[in-house]
Amino acid sequence: MSIAAMIRLLLAVLAACLAATPASADRIKDLGTFQGIRSNQLTGYGIVVGLAGTGDDNLEYTIQSMKAVTSRFGLQLPAGINPGLKNAAVVIITADLPPFAKPGQKIDITVASMGKAKSLRGGALILTPLVGADGQIYAMAQGNLAVGGLGVEGKDGSSVIVNVPSSGRIPEGATVERAVATGFDTAPSLTFNLARSDFTTAQNVAVAINQRFGGGTADAVDGVSIRVAAPAGADVRATLMSEIENLTVISAEPPARVIVNARTGTVVINSSVRVGPAAITHGKLTVRIDEQQRVVQPQPFSNGQTANEQKSGVTVDEEKRPMFLFAPGPKLADVVKAINAIGASPADLVAILEALKEAGALKADLIIL
Repeated sequence: MSIAAMIRLLLAVLAACLAATPASADRIKDLGTFQGIRSNQLTGYGIVVGLAGTGDDNLEYTIQSMKAVTSRFGLQLPAGINPGLKNAAVVIITADLPPFAKPGQKIDITVASMGKAKSLRGGALILTPLVGADGQIYAMAQGNLAVGGLGVEGKDGSSVIVNVPSSGRIPEGATVERAVATGFDTAPSLTFNLARSDFTTAQNVAVAINQRFGGGTADAVDGVSIRVAAPAGADVRATLMSEIENLTVISAEPPARVIVNARTGTVVINSSVRVGPAAITHGKLTVRIDEQQRVVQPQPFSNGQTANEQKSGVTVDEEKRPMFLFAPGPKLADVVKAINAIGASPADLVAILEALKEAGALKADLIIL
């Protein structure tokens, strides 16, 4: 075989390989998640101490909270005595409990003041339970805050605040005490939910799963959910879910949309937008009126008087722009090229798109933020 023939054969093989690879294939794991495999929100109410005089001072609920904290250690404050609490602040703690989190693992928490505290810098959170939506304790939080903000105040009342000093984070500040049952190993079947509803994509996912594991394994329930038949057992299902997540499918083309942010002038047009036959002209009419006054003197030895004379000048400038025609079915590149050709500003572009939509020529949803 000659060298030229070998090169032609190699190019043919490369072309076949490229043709067999989907142009817009996505992994299933990037399109959605399995039902039940989700994070859970936790929240708690606690006290931050050790502040440098930037706390809540004498707020009533702060005092009640401090009395409750001291009572844990058998210390009872005398009745009628309310401590000054410039070095303490009541806070709300929030955290996300990731799926399959086990007791003993650490999670990050966010701490934010709910009172008059000016800054939480340098504070330490006292041991606080974090509860879920069911009222059960799932984690315990405690630690020193990392605050990115800064607040400085002078005696004359002037102040400088950088970022938000009344909130902060504690990396790995909570310890998981209870796991959340997902039920993925005991449910009758697995359900994969797409992040964006689309019947075509849902059908493509079901077809890809059936091609890999056999017909009848998966079926599209609706535009979001794909039900997958799976044998019971955590180890078997974990392996099955891993293989499903790494399958590739071709996502359906998204709905045609034009997104316009009227405040910033940002316009985003996706590749599905089409424009029907339409003729467009874009111009600008400018009317300018100049008013001038001049003093008019009478002729010598006449009986006239000095007077002011008003002089007005009116000019009309019309910027000439040619009309351009959209042929049937132009795509995104044609739309952008035509609009750039007339030098339209973002505000003018919005007006053109709205006019095309009203004329029925814009085959897309026009969304104005």
